[in-house]
Amino acid sequence: MRYVDLIAANPLIWGLFLLYMAGTGWLAWLGHKKTSDIESFAVGKGDLHPGVVGVTLAASIASTATFIINPGFVYVHGVSALMHLGVAVFGGVMLGLFTMSVQFRRIGARAGALTIPQWVAQRYGSPGLGVLFALINLLSLSFVVLIVGGLSIVMQQTLGLSNVESLLLIIGFVFSYIFIGGTYAHAYTNTLQGLIMVVVCVVILASGLHLFGDGVGAFMDRVAAVDPNLVRGVNPESVLFSSPFTVYISGFFIGFALVCQPHIMTKALYVKTDRAVWTFLGVTFVVFGLFTALLLVGLYAHAAGMGSDLFVDPATGAFRQDLVMTIYITETFSPTMVAFITVALMAAGMSTLDGILVSLSSIAANDLFLALTKDNLLAGKDRAEQATLAYRAGQGILIGMGVLAFLIALHPPKLLGIFGQVGVYGIVAASTVPILFGILFPGVGRRVALAAALSGMITHFALYAWGSWAVDAGVDLVQVVSGLGPVALLFDESATQLGLRNPGVTATYGLIVSALVALPAGLMSRRSAEPEPTAAVV
Repeated sequence: MRYVDLIAANPLIWGLFLLYMAGTGWLAWLGHKKTSDIESFAVGKGDLHPGVVGVTLAASIASTATFIINPGFVYVHGVSALMHLGVAVFGGVMLGLFTMSVQFRRIGARAGALTIPQWVAQRYGSPGLGVLFALINLLSLSFVVLIVGGLSIVMQQTLGLSNVESLLLIIGFVFSYIFIGGTYAHAYTNTLQGLIMVVVCVVILASGLHLFGDGVGAFMDRVAAVDPNLVRGVNPESVLFSSPFTVYISGFFIGFALVCQPHIMTKALYVKTDRAVWTFLGVTFVVFGLFTALLLVGLYAHAAGMGSDLFVDPATGAFRQDLVMTIYITETFSPTMVAFITVALMAAGMSTLDGILVSLSSIAANDLFLALTKDNLLAGKDRAEQATLAYRAGQGILIGMGVLAFLIALHPPKLLGIFGQVGVYGIVAASTVPILFGILFPGVGRRVALAAALSGMITHFALYAWGSWAVDAGVDLVQVVSGLGPVALLFDESATQLGLRNPGVTATYGLIVSALVALPAGLMSRRSAEPEPTAAVV
């Protein structure tokens, strides 16, 4: 009876959402009919149109973070957050894609790679390194929690569901359609989701144009009236964006490195030619750029006079920056438009969630289950049988990940954005240099890749833990670092607590250390001939 009342109270939103679920389910079924083994589940058969791949990639990059979470950072930290997340990160992402995608596809195609860990294993001739990268990439589960938690916020605000009900609906729906359709379901549904997101993105951006009626200067003056630091390119009072390094340099580094996430870089393996890669990258540039502009909503809210009291969690009474986008929408649009936009926000989260789930289950099946069993438990099976069993294992692992994500999101961390970033940035701190140097320096070997991966990841997690401890313990890290001699040159002492509460900063330090570890070997190998990848491990 309660659900009948909820639907009766919000008939348009529920109607559109159920229609969206039906359309997505149908596309997933089409994907299921083309999915039979781990290869078709992980990357398809190379027959996806580059335009479809481009929209899929843009939707996968944007996700809940861009549409729901990050506008809250701009609301709290102002232009500095906009420059970090919207300019520096965007520039880094696109440079990373244009720099690495073509060669990544070429090497992956020759090696028959289905995932980043398998690509690494083939490129460096080390199955053990592939297993290590598979384990590292499981940190993407933190981003799954971010997305599920963000979607739950939207559903609670608009559909009237509780947190538990929202989590069950999200996990049950998205995990199910990826379970049956794999990459094809991901690509087909992302095309639908991406097109919905484009339309609604334009609508939301247009909603704030009247705030510029007296010019950009007047708009910024209204924001500055709340807090002058909000209109500064570097916010000296921010714990995340208080120096040029934390705003611009770390943002660019992280943007470049984010390309090495398993659900992003592997899009290059969805197509068969270099020309197709350049085509889908062009589509991605335009669509992702439009999505990134949504961060302006954080400034729109200030210019429209929306005080922080509007963004209070009714359950706890605490300010929640994660609520900025959803409250802005409900305060700005008519109930009919709120319904359409709500479905788009949910589509935004699901578009990345399903991509991560395809990647994680493929990695767990192909690079853990199959890599560890093909020579013992599955030794008597032929290649086709092994691939089919790996596909089934991936589906089982997907169910396990759904249960784990539900348990973590049941009591979400205070800042979902930071929680998700810590784990994902650990992946890219470990993966970026081995992938980039594997492309640029053919002679770099597995020991260098291993050293670069471990040093980058350990540096990131150690510095973030150190920064969090220092804030809680009241320790002034600037004073501590100033006594470290030459080591102090690696840190930006103008930043509050060195910016170590910002996972992007600690991951940037990790990337720098990782590159310094690998660079001498890379330079020495410049004249080495490119090794042919070994036979694919399937």
